[in-house]
Amino acid sequence: MSIIEQAAKRLEELRRAGIEVPNMPMPPASAPAPVQGAAAATPIRPDVRAAVAAAVAMPVAPAPVEAPRRSREVRIDVTRLEREGYLVPSQARSQLAEQMRIVKRPLLANARGDSGQQIARPNLIQVASALPAEGKTFFAINLAMSIAMEVDHHVLLVDADVLRPSVLGRLGVEPAPGLLDVLKNKDLSLGDVLLRTNIDKLSLLPAGTANKNSTELLASTGMDELLDELAAKYADRIIVFDAPPLIPTTESRVLATHMGQVVMVVEAEKTTHAQVTQAYAAVAECPVVLSVLNKCHSRGTGNAYGYYYAS
Repeated sequence: MSIIEQAAKRLEELRRAGIEVPNMPMPPASAPAPVQGAAAATPIRPDVRAAVAAAVAMPVAPAPVEAPRRSREVRIDVTRLEREGYLVPSQARSQLAEQMRIVKRPLLANARGDSGQQIARPNLIQVASALPAEGKTFFAINLAMSIAMEVDHHVLLVDADVLRPSVLGRLGVEPAPGLLDVLKNKDLSLGDVLLRTNIDKLSLLPAGTANKNSTELLASTGMDELLDELAAKYADRIIVFDAPPLIPTTESRVLATHMGQVVMVVEAEKTTHAQVTQAYAAVAECPVVLSVLNKCHSRGTGNAYGYYYAS
């Protein structure tokens, strides 16, 4: 390739890269090519020689690199949480912390693959209940706080109660775009809506903007792909979903079909056997169901959690 052909090629590359290139004189297209083996080549005009040299030497500016998206940070009102009876990092040796250790151990063993069971998406854990007001959100926040105290795990708490989201409000955080917005708007990514917090190893994913098609969005291919991304991309992260109650809604049943584990929160001395049975039937497709008896009173210990595996 001659130097003039190199110059022409370089000028075209510059133009395609969006760089404004001045008009430079070039030899006419009809100029005869030099004969191979000729004793002397046709002389190049000085102005053309200068243009060729400038074109070959002109650098191509590198394409702009998009800065990595960084999640926004929010502050959790830890003082208020502690006052309202939630587990916080400063209570690592409290009775509530010990109860949560008992509950989380089998969940973490399943997530790490230490239990011997082959579970798809084992780090996706749904917290559900048969009915409203059984304490599932209280438990979900405590579970996330307890996992955040682990050495080897981070935790993402997802407000998946898309009908009546309350996780952010209880944590003292303002509402923000989240799960439903990512499912509806393909231009949004997880990085756009995830929230970092002032509690080490704890992140939040808000429910997002209310949508009348929330059930369809949770059952969509986009949701399946999002959960695959959460389960695979963040392998060291436990994702806890605070889901809607199972009996009065359909969203929680749809969500359960994507989960590796479900924790069923049952209010002691209130939820009937028939209601618990109905709730279990709604999550029958999930391979692991861990049940927690909430608001359980035993002598001298006050409120306590009890737990057992569903068969």
